[in-house]
Amino acid sequence: MPNQLTYLAHYSEHLQQQIQQLLDKNKLGDWLRSRYPDLHTVANDNDLRDYAMSLKNQYMKKTQPLSKIIFDSKIHIVNHALGLHSYVSRVQGGKLKSKNELRVSTLFKNTPDAFLQMIVVHELAHLKEKQHNKAFYKLCEHMMPEYHQVEFDVRVYLTALERSGSVFTGK
Repeated sequence: MPNQLTYLAHYSEHLQQQIQQLLDKNKLGDWLRSRYPDLHTVANDNDLRDYAMSLKNQYMKKTQPLSKIIFDSKIHIVNHALGLHSYVSRVQGGKLKSKNELRVSTLFKNTPDAFLQMIVVHELAHLKEKQHNKAFYKLCEHMMPEYHQVEFDVRVYLTALERSGSVFTGK
């Protein structure tokens, strides 16, 4: 199959064919909405901060603090980024201060809770594991046992979004 399904390129041909069939029948959005009927209630940056800090405090109490947690409209899936974590070091008064930031693409403002949780879990895991290695994914699974399935479904969502422009309607 030609690389038409950019976000699913690393998955098996069988899975890609199943998604392509749903696309051809214009049923991919229906399939996603049936799997994830309810959207999250995180409406703004303050809510996102509370949401992310709750997960961080539950699973990663001893990691560095987060100075900023926001939805970011400048994150584009074209760059294959859905969220970003950044580590900024600055000299203040002769001391080196570091700050960790977590940014989530605004694409996830009107999505199911599982999608937002997957992105936040992914970015939180980077506080401890910088690389996408075995330890990183093990940490993601610790915080969200169904992480890999939801990651796949997010990729399906991005495929549907690219084709139809919308999948989930706003609150």
